[in-house]
Amino acid sequence: MTQIYVKNPKVIAIQDSRMFRAPGRVNLIGEHTDYNDGFVMPAAIGFSTWVTSAPRDDRIVSVLSENFSETIEFALDDQNLVALGHWSDYVKGVAVTLERAGHRLRGAQLRIRGEVPIGSGLSSSAALEVASGYALVTNSGLIVGRTDLAKLCQQAENEFVGMRCGIMDQFVSSQGQAGKALLLDCRSLEFKLLPLPEDARLAICNTMVNHSLATSEYNARRMECEAAVRHFAQSHPNVRALRDVTEVDLKLLGNDLSEVIYRRCRHVITENARVLAAGAALEKGDLENFGQLMNSSHRSLRDDYEVSCKELDLMVELALQLPGVYGARMTGGGFGGCTVNLVMAESVDEFRKTVAEGYEKATGLAPEIYICSAAKGVEEIFDF
Repeated sequence: MTQIYVKNPKVIAIQDSRMFRAPGRVNLIGEHTDYNDGFVMPAAIGFSTWVTSAPRDDRIVSVLSENFSETIEFALDDQNLVALGHWSDYVKGVAVTLERAGHRLRGAQLRIRGEVPIGSGLSSSAALEVASGYALVTNSGLIVGRTDLAKLCQQAENEFVGMRCGIMDQFVSSQGQAGKALLLDCRSLEFKLLPLPEDARLAICNTMVNHSLATSEYNARRMECEAAVRHFAQSHPNVRALRDVTEVDLKLLGNDLSEVIYRRCRHVITENARVLAAGAALEKGDLENFGQLMNSSHRSLRDDYEVSCKELDLMVELALQLPGVYGARMTGGGFGGCTVNLVMAESVDEFRKTVAEGYEKATGLAPEIYICSAAKGVEEIFDF
């Protein structure tokens, strides 16, 4: 069957239903390092995608989106399913990828409600993928480990949707824990949970802009990194990703690179070092150092990787003028979306008021500012 759309469906309760949720995420430090096999430090946040599911007797998946007031249906046995540039691609892609990996799914009736702001850089797509994947697996009586689920969801976004994202978003949406940041090695997928201080808050500032070049420039950055890897591998065959290139290598062997690719490499190499230093600082409770590393990360993203924009830079500048702010940086792919700020708990109210007023005065846009704590990863909700 071809995919069927129904506009403005009636939202009804599903009999014999189960509910699941998966969170979005904010990345504290380690931007554009995940697809370079590097290190990242995300935290799951308290904005989630919620999926209610019930089994069907056939091999049809029917998906109702409350956000878009639309229902789509597709057949699990349809070998010709393709991405259509539609929100349902993320659900379809996960189902197709699970099937191809040998996980035979049962038909399902799904109802989806998302509260992760779309286009904000807080990974609404990964939350949708992980929540729907977990629901489809559980609905079918299957067991898929959290790390395997994250890998399959990333594969779906890479190969079905066509977005060449790294593993970070799906991984923390699966493995996140309340009150903890997650330091992840994107090559080995080994991770460490680090406690976030109780007397500080994550303040996420949404610039309310999402520049159209974000996707094309993201893919361009990946190609630039891959070109650099080919260059270094000529001298060092062990180089498989920029993760394997040191600052010394860059200085000795980078002269033949274009000036632009040299700066891309410098960002990735120094950003990996910053993530590891930030992890050590967090373990010691050294928030001053942690904040300085966040600030350095933003400068590198702005100047070397060139994925910031005037709105993000303004938001960071406004934050760093305020007392009680340890550090501020853009978070996510760039060209809009959000900044993440580590702020003393007692300074949060003044931070929210002053940054919002300053940003709106300068841009004419009213930002959204979310005060967050680190949340738990994907789970089934039993009391609903």
